[in-house]
Amino acid sequence: MDIALFSPSSLFPDDDEDTSSHEETTETQQNYVERRHEFPGMELLIREFSFHQLNANLLWPGTFAFAESLVRHRSWVEGRRCIELGSGTGALAIYLCKSFSLDITTSDYDDQEIEENIAHNCRANGITPVLPHIKHTWGDTFPITDPDWDLIIASDILLYVKQYVNLIKTLSFLLKSYQPKDNKAVPQTEIEQNGAGVRLPRPAFLMSWRRRIGKEDESLFFTGCENAGLEVKHIGSRVYCINPRQTTTVFETV
Repeated sequence: MDIALFSPSSLFPDDDEDTSSHEETTETQQNYVERRHEFPGMELLIREFSFHQLNANLLWPGTFAFAESLVRHRSWVEGRRCIELGSGTGALAIYLCKSFSLDITTSDYDDQEIEENIAHNCRANGITPVLPHIKHTWGDTFPITDPDWDLIIASDILLYVKQYVNLIKTLSFLLKSYQPKDNKAVPQTEIEQNGAGVRLPRPAFLMSWRRRIGKEDESLFFTGCENAGLEVKHIGSRVYCINPRQTTTVFETV
């Protein structure tokens, strides 16, 4: 197994690279490479698949950008109970757990190799017991009927347009079926945005990405969210907050 030190910019092909062939390629035997990745204030050793047909094989640019945004705006995550969609290697969740002591659950496609690799990366970075993980294919029935995560996060998950409908279905369930763990009404909390304060409702979905997608594709996802009864707000550099429309997001000057 190889071990190498990588900066985020050295890992990714050109953003315009055609990734359509990645969906059709299959491989029966997995090989891995371990890389040391620099996150804000921390280095993580992450084992990645040399190839994975579901694109869970490496860290995408949005992972590092999102981590930096969350460090700058700690109140976005502090005190939250969180689930990450499309966890891939689990690197972002591991970073947030170690940096913020965040109560976070990983999730990804119903694939045993992904779950086992995230567990491996947890142990490699000193997280034991490993983070809880949920195997879930977007659009399928969610395995937990009463979700109590008040924050859902994801980075660079808008690559495949054909999955938007399924992603929105899963998001709608998690946001609209949210039940506070203590069965009490949970007040809104403040986050920062461009020098102003915004009260982020519970639950909320925070999403960041750095992969280029067409404006039409971007609009297709956000329009789909709105048609599903969700409200979309841009709150930072390519960071969006999505929440059920009946919950008001209030902006105020700090």
